Amino acid sequence: MTRLFAFVTWGAVGASAVFWALRLGVEAPRAPSFTTPVGPAAAMRGDWSRVLGAPPQAGATEDGDADGAVEPAAASRFRLLGVVAPKTPSDRGGVALIAVDDKPARAFRVGAVVDGQTVLLAVHRRGASLGPRDGTATVELELPALPPPATGALPPARAGAMPPPAPMPGMLPRAPAVAAPAPAPPAGDEPPSND
Repeated sequence: MTRLFAFVTWGAVGASAVFWALRLGVEAPRAPSFTTPVGPAAAMRGDWSRVLGAPPQAGATEDGDADGAVEPAAASRFRLLGVVAPKTPSDRGGVALIAVDDKPARAFRVGAVVDGQTVLLAVHRRGASLGPRDGTATVELELPALPPPATGALPPARAGAMPPPAPMPGMLPRAPAVAAPAPAPPAGDEPPSND
């Protein structure tokens, strides 16, 4: 019993020593030299009444300034991410993947309302047309150009220049290739002698 009590006591002393050594030996992380502290004067400001549910005031923007900016162009509000176009242009089908006002993209079929009165009018191989229902296209969206394909040539292989690949963990090593022995001549024929 005395040995058990001594073991528990010395174990507690050792654990305490390790705890305090780790606690005192570690210093707090420091901020990089290029950072600047932020005070309450630099904090973000905004209209708290909108956060609490009050409707926005007419003629005011999010910053609280008078509305002097013009609404962005309709084409800049839409971003085309992909199309599923029909095989022939005469087909009236297709689907376009469009993001509106930097929101997550959604798939729209031809004829579906994209935003407000704007409808997906047509889909072609690299783009889509938007406009009012039964009207002409007011916005033409095009997919971004594809990057050029990566091309190149492999260097010619030299005999014995590259070692065989290392075996993967858990796989058996590859057995070395052994040349097959030459076939033995038929029993009745003797090889010609050079005497």
